[in-house]
Amino acid sequence: MNEESLALLNSIGINVDDPKRKFLSKARGYDMEALFLRDDDIPLVVANGTSSLGIVGLNEVKERGADVDVVTGLGFGGCRISLAIPKKEEYDGLEWFQGKRIATSYPRILKSFLDENGIKAEIEVITGSVEIAPAAGIADCIFDIVSSGSTLVSNGLVEVERVFESEAVLIANRNLSEEERQALAELEFRIESHKLSRGKKYLLMNIPTASLDEAIKLLPAMRSPTVMPLATEGWCSLHSVVDEGDLWEKVRQLKAIGAEGILVVGLDKIIL
Repeated sequence: MNEESLALLNSIGINVDDPKRKFLSKARGYDMEALFLRDDDIPLVVANGTSSLGIVGLNEVKERGADVDVVTGLGFGGCRISLAIPKKEEYDGLEWFQGKRIATSYPRILKSFLDENGIKAEIEVITGSVEIAPAAGIADCIFDIVSSGSTLVSNGLVEVERVFESEAVLIANRNLSEEERQALAELEFRIESHKLSRGKKYLLMNIPTASLDEAIKLLPAMRSPTVMPLATEGWCSLHSVVDEGDLWEKVRQLKAIGAEGILVVGLDKIIL
């Protein structure tokens, strides 16, 4: 998530030097320093106050048991931690795992899940390449991060239980100073404005005044569309924001009622 984290910071006006060159970098555009660490170290470093804030996967926060505040999800780094078994096995529910050996890099999350469901199994802790454990005879099955699922398939495994959903999150130390809390509030404000703009497009078009009411019904916008009269009588300019997934259907409907000169513009920030 390193590149996506830096891209997020850059998008909200915080520029950080290339982490390949430095362990600690001074940010430009914001009064902060960026510390680059392994993801599994970040929750504890924030919890003990060495760092005030951190960006890390929610799975690492849960696994490390860190006493931190999860401020907000960041909308990237999405994955899940799942139980997977050899595809040749016949799966009949959670009872399948009774007495089995399960390889994982997430023993805390796994143990919690097993205890909640009354499953007694042996947990084999592996720090890398968990997916090869069944083929190597280390374990009967695995509990590991799944994104696309292609790694499981290539190792003859099939996902049978989704246990924990994760994404990148902003975390904070629970004992921030007042100054740090103000800085966090500003950072959260910038992040939220960026998140609001994701998947949104700005539409500008010319439309006959007679079709205006119908067009407004199609484009509810955040409060209401912006309407401005044109020099040509009987026409106006209509501006609105739409979800990218609805874009082409909206354009088709708008053209059908006479809209023309339609411009589609990307959005960088939305500030409410």
